[in-house]
Amino acid sequence: MDPIIKAENLELWYGEHQALRSISMDIMPQKICALIGPSGCGKSTFLKTLNRMNDLVPDCRIEGRVSFKGEDIYAEGTDVTQLRTKIGMVFQKPNPFPMSIYDNIAYGPRLHGVRSKTKLDEIVEKSLKSAAIWDECKDRLKKSALGLSGGQQQRLCIARSLAVAPEVLLMDEPTSALDPISTGKIEELAQELKKDYTIVIVTHNMQQAARISDNTAFFLLGELVEYGDTQSVFSMPQDKRTESYITGRFG
Repeated sequence: MDPIIKAENLELWYGEHQALRSISMDIMPQKICALIGPSGCGKSTFLKTLNRMNDLVPDCRIEGRVSFKGEDIYAEGTDVTQLRTKIGMVFQKPNPFPMSIYDNIAYGPRLHGVRSKTKLDEIVEKSLKSAAIWDECKDRLKKSALGLSGGQQQRLCIARSLAVAPEVLLMDEPTSALDPISTGKIEELAQELKKDYTIVIVTHNMQQAARISDNTAFFLLGELVEYGDTQSVFSMPQDKRTESYITGRFG
């Protein structure tokens, strides 16, 4: 099976500071890939290179190649809006728009030209069901999304990403602001979603990485120290630094 995303010798600078050093890794389709490592090691920076979110950072310079389904996403003429439709992003803090639950989900499809009320109704229901939040909000679709709890808001944001039919979901510590019950729901949801989507998740929680991911990448000081099958990385790490991090000696 071919990787859906491939990074080759990826290097990234913020001004003079080099944040990523020669990262090469393959992300396989319909798997959950966890990125772990201490704060400031390059996990979120790497995640944001996968749908060009770093374009928004001044003084950011990238060398190397990132390809999505074989196409270089940094090639001249790449439609970045289209790319971000295919590779969606869910952030650390839930960020629903200050509008109704329905309008949050319909926002992306409307932006892409969907005008039919019937079609929008279908997309809203399907996305909310896929994000396991339909039953909790089907009777309040016209109410503000800001009235939902933190965990519900995060699932709403996942539903909003799904509404534009992505192939990959990038999640930047999506449960760090949530309580254990909401965290469990998001983890269950991720396991369910990988049947149809590829998920790349940044997490500080190593138990979470061990529980839900198929593959794990350990980053340290901008380098990819180790990458492989999650069970192997956690039970038989090949690099002493990985072992030290996993066993809590630093980080």
